[in-house]
Amino acid sequence: MSAASPANASALFDLKSASLTLVAFVLKTGNIQALGQAMAERFGDTPDFFSQDPVVVDLTHLASLDASVNFDALIALLTSFKLKPVAVRGGTVKQTAAAQEAGLGEAPDSHAAPARAETVTKTVVQEVIKEVVREVPIEVRVEVPVSATTMVIDKPLRSGQQIYAKGGDLIVMAVVNHGAEVIADGNIHVYAPLRGKAIAGAKGNTQARIFSTCMEPELLSIAGTYRTTENPLPANIKGKPAQIRLDGERLVFDPIDI
Repeated sequence: MSAASPANASALFDLKSASLTLVAFVLKTGNIQALGQAMAERFGDTPDFFSQDPVVVDLTHLASLDASVNFDALIALLTSFKLKPVAVRGGTVKQTAAAQEAGLGEAPDSHAAPARAETVTKTVVQEVIKEVVREVPIEVRVEVPVSATTMVIDKPLRSGQQIYAKGGDLIVMAVVNHGAEVIADGNIHVYAPLRGKAIAGAKGNTQARIFSTCMEPELLSIAGTYRTTENPLPANIKGKPAQIRLDGERLVFDPIDI
């Protein structure tokens, strides 16, 4: 078989930039054995909780300690729990180099976008204060995405399917089955049973909320704070209309009267 000539190489493949949503695994110890025991305690009862989900290993905590990590052992451990480590972020030069030697990439800095959103928000608030209530000095912090859009899904989501509403809210008009994932930078509304994973405020919006007319999720997450099935939902929430919001670092569950 003859090799493809440079002239027709573009017909065989192409390279394009891609924006992906990945789970961040925040590593707080270099002791892989202790980490494995902790993960077994948390996920041992749900061996199929993860489904080959790609993850970025966040080394920010260990960077401040300048701790060493056996990345080969870490990769093997995460893989045993059906996670796919693909990159690291937030580590020291030494930690990042060790991760790259083990086959992991270095994730780009993800903090630029929120900073831009905060700048836009402050500008808008200052203009309102100046024009409407100039005599009253008020400092307001409001997180608003740079481009807010709403995605509407009207078909059931099966196990393995993932929907991501980038830069806005997600509305699902049908059931989200076990093993399916719904992700949004803003709020998530499910007007049907929510039985899969729901991740709102994916880029750090702490004001995001999750709504469902039948709350039965495998996982709930808002701005990185999550809850799994190992912590049963309150009786007045499970299987009923409810909303989930974030209060500090705690998820709060409120029933909805319909």
